[in-house]
Amino acid sequence: MVTTAWGTICAPETALAHKATYPARSPEYGGLRNLIESGRAASGMDVMEAHHKRLAFTGNLAASLTDIDLLLIPTQTHADFTVAQEQELFATAEGLSGFVRFATPFDMSGSPTITLPGGFTPKGLPLSFQLVSRHLEEALLVRAGHAYQQVTDWHHRHPSL
Repeated sequence: MVTTAWGTICAPETALAHKATYPARSPEYGGLRNLIESGRAASGMDVMEAHHKRLAFTGNLAASLTDIDLLLIPTQTHADFTVAQEQELFATAEGLSGFVRFATPFDMSGSPTITLPGGFTPKGLPLSFQLVSRHLEEALLVRAGHAYQQVTDWHHRHPSL
């Protein structure tokens, strides 16, 4: 699955990005430590296998989007979750993979996306959705986002703090 492959690629990238300060400042990293440690432990074989999954998915997605201008997807699987629930989700590869399962495939494929506000949960937290387009169709995304914001006012509303 491409979301699992994402973790295998993202973890070493995260470890590399934090190479100058991790592990020396590891107590400051909180839940991100698990991702960094996973990245530091990943083998070259694991990363290349994930990369091959990425390439296969990207090709299949490009073929699927041939006749589709925009794809509307949710941005995440959970709403109204607490910081503690987030930390619990992010503590395992399965939890993180499930949490990012909607947006991650398009991150993996390099597909252009735009995330827009789409309302609020009953507890007042913001909701959003994502539009996805074919490669090099960013102008279409911007026009669609602009058109959406001309007929809605979600982008002017803010949660109470």
